[in-house]
Amino acid sequence: MQLGKRLLVVLIVTLFCTSAASAGPAETVDAGVVFGGQSTEANMSAASTMNLSDFPTIVEVYTATWCSNCVDVEHALDDVESNLSMQQYHTHRSISEVQDPFGTDELDSRYHERYGRWSPPAVVFNGTVMIKGSVAQSESLQQDFATIVNQPLQLGNGTSTFGWTPTGDSSGTVTWATNVDHNQFGEGSLEAYLWVVEASAYFEDGSNGLEHYPHIMREIIALGNASQGSVDVQLPSAFDGDDLSVHLVYQFTPLVEEEIVEPEAPVADSESIPFVHSLATLTMIGAAAYARRW
Repeated sequence: MQLGKRLLVVLIVTLFCTSAASAGPAETVDAGVVFGGQSTEANMSAASTMNLSDFPTIVEVYTATWCSNCVDVEHALDDVESNLSMQQYHTHRSISEVQDPFGTDELDSRYHERYGRWSPPAVVFNGTVMIKGSVAQSESLQQDFATIVNQPLQLGNGTSTFGWTPTGDSSGTVTWATNVDHNQFGEGSLEAYLWVVEASAYFEDGSNGLEHYPHIMREIIALGNASQGSVDVQLPSAFDGDDLSVHLVYQFTPLVEEEIVEPEAPVADSESIPFVHSLATLTMIGAAAYARRW
């Protein structure tokens, strides 16, 4: 009898430890720099020119409506954003056995292919630094995030011009031009993109309890060469309300040699994927039944 109880305790403790959110120190990402952030509401015309040194930190957050650990991360980022220059863009996980109405396969796959991450929470700053999980490495997550935001990109002298003109309820014309020094990024290509963002959307069935989910990435539209251009674009619809905005973002993609890589299937990371908790529950039930036999 005692052996069975001891086995049950060991199994429970082990499962809860592996299910806890994990986090490591900030990691360098080799996917290529991301910068920009000039924006306007999708239903308003706008034109602006900014010095490259004045760009906010682009913060790409990987999250989900069922991810309880993501709440701590997002609240910490909100605190940092109230004091420092940064903009959040939230990509919701779509490849999951639990519903998240704000995720899309295209954006989910982009986050994985670019940053190698399937499991929220994760935060990438300017495409170059990633923090995984929700456990602070310093005194707080706020301090961890602020330390990175306080180390802005050194893009040199130059400017970026952004213009947006609505042409319908869900369409518009975007213009852009930049004179950034491409050589500083190494060998590769620098392209311009229009990131379409929904300010907030409501989902009362989100198991992490937020209900109102902010900074939702709706679509990333490739514009072409970063130097200059003008493109007519069709916008996606908002999940609710009329709160879409459009953001000019530049993304550098390093030139890499082609190599044969075995495809990686999505892995249920122990830090937040609901499957792990379901597995933990089933295992504990089995252990309890085993213990009753002793």
